[in-house]
Amino acid sequence: MDPTFEQRLLHVQNGQQSNQSHILRSPVKGIYSDRFIPARCSTIFQMKFDAKPDDRSQSTAQMNSNQKSNLDSYKDQVAYSCLLKNELLGADIEDVKDHQMDGQKTALIPKETKNFFQYRMTSTSSTHNDLSPYSLSPVGSKSQRLLRSPRKALRKISRIPFKVLDAPELQDDFYLNLVDWSSQNILSVGLGSCVYLWSACTSQVTRLCDLSSEGDTVTSVSWNERGNLISVGTHKGFTQIWDASASAKLSTLLGHQARVGALAWNADMLASGSRDRMIQLRDIRSPSVAAEKKLTGHRQEVCGLKWSPDHQHLASGGNDNKLFIWNMCSVSPIQIYSEHMAAVKAIAWSPHQHGLLASGGGTADKRIRFWNTITGRPLQCVDTGSQVCNLAWSKHSNELVSTHGYSQNQILVWKYPSLVQIAKLTGHTFRVLYLAMSPDGESIVTGAGDETLRFWNVFNKTRSTKDVNSALNLFTRIR
Repeated sequence: MDPTFEQRLLHVQNGQQSNQSHILRSPVKGIYSDRFIPARCSTIFQMKFDAKPDDRSQSTAQMNSNQKSNLDSYKDQVAYSCLLKNELLGADIEDVKDHQMDGQKTALIPKETKNFFQYRMTSTSSTHNDLSPYSLSPVGSKSQRLLRSPRKALRKISRIPFKVLDAPELQDDFYLNLVDWSSQNILSVGLGSCVYLWSACTSQVTRLCDLSSEGDTVTSVSWNERGNLISVGTHKGFTQIWDASASAKLSTLLGHQARVGALAWNADMLASGSRDRMIQLRDIRSPSVAAEKKLTGHRQEVCGLKWSPDHQHLASGGNDNKLFIWNMCSVSPIQIYSEHMAAVKAIAWSPHQHGLLASGGGTADKRIRFWNTITGRPLQCVDTGSQVCNLAWSKHSNELVSTHGYSQNQILVWKYPSLVQIAKLTGHTFRVLYLAMSPDGESIVTGAGDETLRFWNVFNKTRSTKDVNSALNLFTRIR
């Protein structure tokens, strides 16, 4: 021990105060070792460990900040963050997918484990092994795939109709079908005892027929597939066939004992549903005015008729809460669905998945149900909260639109099969009882008891390039 230090220590122990102002310090010695021991305080855990992020707090904070108004910059930041994770941490992220849930946009990151810390090997061994030695890119192959991954643009649906037309005397009756849009881009509307035609190209309005002289009113209208003939159902049970271009009546079909509220074309075959609970099939080329085939099964008024895209099956809905499936060979239904608790007017076949049928119930039901008509089994169901009046599938994407009555009078756009609401459109003050789609599949027109027709842009024109893998699609499998 140092003699000077020992002497000062003895003075303090004997109670003697040292006059020197020196601070007691141990002698400084050098630290020598034959191995390196890293200091834990300076370790960067992000280089070897990934802390599990709190997705909910991050997404909520980001959506409540200014990034919600600037989603493009937010996407760029997410892509740049994924690129850094690939190069520095070896995250192996190849794609960034954007999901839209209730108006919130979040970017998917690689699937996390339940552990708080996840050990990961060095990034050089996992990221650059598959990189070609002749590659001129400064980033790895995973990052190259990330940069080449497509950026899906967000589709904005306007909440305001782009056109509104007056429709005086448009009846507020759930069981009627008074609006239809032809393949020639002409809209037909039944107003009281008259049928009017509105050209979407020229906005010209012409009156096709007037049944007031016969003491009759219009209860349904429907165009054929070519768009040159229109069928008109009347309150007295008649079905009239008109040539739209010549404004001439070709024939009047008899057979029903009550009003004809539903019509559906299948090439030259016309199906008509009536309050007399009967469905009649006629070939309009036949000179006979009598029905060729009568389909009986409903116990109350038939209010919905739709042919399948392959023209082989007819779906009918009635006020007896039943949904029937018919084929071309039998006079009795081949399938009966009775899950709905109210009248079934809204019926729509999917143009994308073979055998997929959607149906909607009335005020006491409020549900949209999906059916696999190949196996006869129900698929999915969603409670809309209001009366379902109409359904229509998009021609180019796996989406559908529904119109509603009591009590919200709204128009909803759905994504299938997730059944997520893409948009909610309001504006009608009465039940949205009528729906028709434009021939290009982009716009729809809705009619209500408020005597207005409103035109909306809800769907895309371009067909989705993403393949739909469905068990209902028989053309994607070899049996």
